[in-house]
Order: sequence, then C-alpha cells, then structure tokens
Amino acid sequence: MPADALSDTTEIPFDVDRLAAYLDAVVPGFRGPIRLHRFTNGQSNPTFRIDTDGGAYVLRKQPPGTLLPKAHQIDREFRVLSALADTPVPVPAAVHYCADPGIVGTPFYLMGHVRGATFGDLMLPALSPGQRRVVMIRLIETLAALHSVDVNAVGLGDYGRPGSFYERQIAVWTRQYRAAETDRIEGMEALIAWLPANMPKDPERTTLVHGDFRLENCIAAEDGSAIRAVLDWELSTLGEPLADLGYHLMHHYMPASEFGGYVGVDTAALGVPGEAELLDLYARLTGRPAINDWTFHVAFALFRSVGILQGVYARALQGNASSPYALERGRKARLVADVGHALIRTRG
Repeated sequence: MPADALSDTTEIPFDVDRLAAYLDAVVPGFRGPIRLHRFTNGQSNPTFRIDTDGGAYVLRKQPPGTLLPKAHQIDREFRVLSALADTPVPVPAAVHYCADPGIVGTPFYLMGHVRGATFGDLMLPALSPGQRRVVMIRLIETLAALHSVDVNAVGLGDYGRPGSFYERQIAVWTRQYRAAETDRIEGMEALIAWLPANMPKDPERTTLVHGDFRLENCIAAEDGSAIRAVLDWELSTLGEPLADLGYHLMHHYMPASEFGGYVGVDTAALGVPGEAELLDLYARLTGRPAINDWTFHVAFALFRSVGILQGVYARALQGNASSPYALERGRKARLVADVGHALIRTRG
C-alpha cells in the first residue's frame, strides 16, 4: 500500500484557511497556500498530508468527541519524535505542536513528510522472497535500535515509571477494555484472569517502548531495503522491551485466513524468517543471553490488542473513528482474544 493513501479535501473536518494562517505565523519557512488531504490508512488519530509550494508536511490530531482516559496523547508522540531526532531510530522531523483546539478542533502536531511505502499486507505481495526477508530483518534491527536508546541522554528519563510494567499495563488495559466493552468476550475474560497470575519471574528491563510496533506503522523503502520512519507513537512509554517484541511477532500466531497472519502459510517459501530466527537476531542485537517466558509476552500482546481493537470498535459505533475501516477491524477483537485463549490453554 502506498504511504500516501489519501482521500480528497471534501473529507477535511476543519477550516483549512484558518490552519494555513496559523502555520504561516508559527512555523519558520512555512508558506501557504496549502493543499490538504486525509490519510485513509490508520485507525486512531486523524492524519493529513499538507502540500505547500515549499514542501510537504503531515498533520496529526486527536479525534473529536469524548476520549478514553490517557488515549490519543499526541503531545507524547511529539515529545518522543523530538527526542529521537538524533538517534539511530528513524523518525519524521518534529516541526510544531499546538495545544489550542481552536485551530483544527483538537490539539495537533506537525511533522515532516517521509516518502516511501507502508505495507498493510504481511504477505508483501509486491516484494520478492528475498525482499520480504530483508524488510523483516530491518524491522527487528529497528526495534533493537529503539530498545538500545539511552533514555536519559535523550531527555526521556521521566517518560514513564520504571519497574512493575506488566502489572500496571495489565491493569490499564483491563480498564480500557472495560470502558469500551460492548459484548462479553470469553477469550478476553480468560486472558484477564491468566496474565496477572503468570507474570515473568525474570527482572524487567526498562527501555523506551513503542507500544504499537508493526510493519504497518513504519514507512519503508519501496523495495523493503530500509525502514525510513517509525510512526504512531501514541502508546510509547518506558517499559519492558519484550512487550514490543511480543506484539511485533504475534502475527506468527494469527491465522492467515481471518487476520492476515502467518498461521497456515509456508513462510519459508514466502521468504519470511521464522519466529525463532527473529528472536535470536533480536537477542544478539540487544545483548540478551536468552528470551524467557515467551508465551507470556505474546499472550500479553494479544490481550492488549483486544483492548485496542475494542476501543476502535467502540469509537466506530459512536461515529468517532478516524478510518473508514474501523468498524470492520474493530470486530476482530473477538478473534484475537480467541487466539490468546488458545495460546494460554496449550502453552500456559
């Protein structure tokens, strides 16, 4: 899928002229008029491309309506983009943050536009097997680079609380799920009960974690040879890096037929490295001697994904989701919960 999957300007829900006048006044070198289009890919914060005669930018804003507590914290997104500017982690340039809801209806920030492709299909049909292998390796390298950032050196030492990450996250996502719950999902009830009783005994490490690190949230070179930017930092915090890794690799547990995952797929023929190879690569790059309690990390990722998808679904029912595909995607919360339930039954 091209990174710039855009709709026309008839879907812009705010005054473009007011925005142009504001940016002319506060962003050095910015010069209108602007041509503004909405990205159609993505589920959370409405995102728009701004074209000017001097260059292109991307605007990301909170959605309208009542929001769940601690959701859509785009000020945190802007902060982390700014902090990572001079690190090996590829991110768009952080240009400007606006807390005033009077400009576009909610707070927003402006970042640089990064050219490339986003791939929403894990089968990567446009790439060769060799190219698929490379992009999957590049993703692990990027995640390892993120988890190696010295948070104190980049000014993020207070970006989250160290320690007890899983305990706090399980509580937070259980509350988020309950706030967005529409129907009882038995698989989610099982995960909510199992996770607190099976937290890893190994001491947690604390690094910067993305919170939603996946192929679709990265801009890559068209041939998959490089990751040019990591996007969508709204769930980032300080925490256990294996939570990111479990989330990134959980598609190895998802059925191809219903969720586009790798269960039922000949990944070797596809060119996609197996989970074990990717785990070994990550451990080498981050200096870990081993990765223990892997079932827990994946189960937590599935549990949290149910919370995210349920939130998408609830917003879609209220008419506040940012993507036209939100209702369809949100309905998959039950499927993900079933996968997690099966995992803890067979391995837990």
